[in-house]
Amino acid sequence: MILSELDQRLKALADPTRLRILNLLMQGELCGCDIQYVLGLTQSNVSRHLAYLKHSGWVADRREGYRVFYGLADAARHWQPLLAFLRSMFQRDRLLRQDRARLRRAVGQGACQLRAEARPQDDAAEGARACSFRTSAMRSNA
Repeated sequence: MILSELDQRLKALADPTRLRILNLLMQGELCGCDIQYVLGLTQSNVSRHLAYLKHSGWVADRREGYRVFYGLADAARHWQPLLAFLRSMFQRDRLLRQDRARLRRAVGQGACQLRAEARPQDDAAEGARACSFRTSAMRSNA
C-alpha cells in the first residue's frame, strides 16, 4: 500500500505546472481563478492539473458559491518532510519565486485577479473583481 501511494504522489509531482500550483498552495488556500491568473494559464488547463493533484491526494477543494478554493489536503501534511524539501527547492527557482511574488501582488490588490482581457467584453469595464481570499497571513505579507 505504501509503495502504490508513493508512486501516485510522486507521479503527480512530475510536471512543472503541477509543481508551480503546489508552490502557490503552500502559501495558503487559493481561489482557482487566482491560480489561473498567477500562472497565466487557461481555466481548463489549471483545472486539469488541480484535478490530478486532488486525485493523487495533494490537494483538497471546497466550493463557496460559484468559486472553488484549493489548498493542501490534510493527508498531504503527512508528507511534511517531502513538502519541506520541495519548499527549499522552490526557493531556488526563479520562476517559482516570480509566481509567489505575483501572488503576493494579487493578494495585495484583493485577489480573484481575472483581468478584463481574460473576461467577456461586457464585463471589461468593471476591471478586476475581488473575491473573499482566505489567506489572511498572505495579506499581511503583501
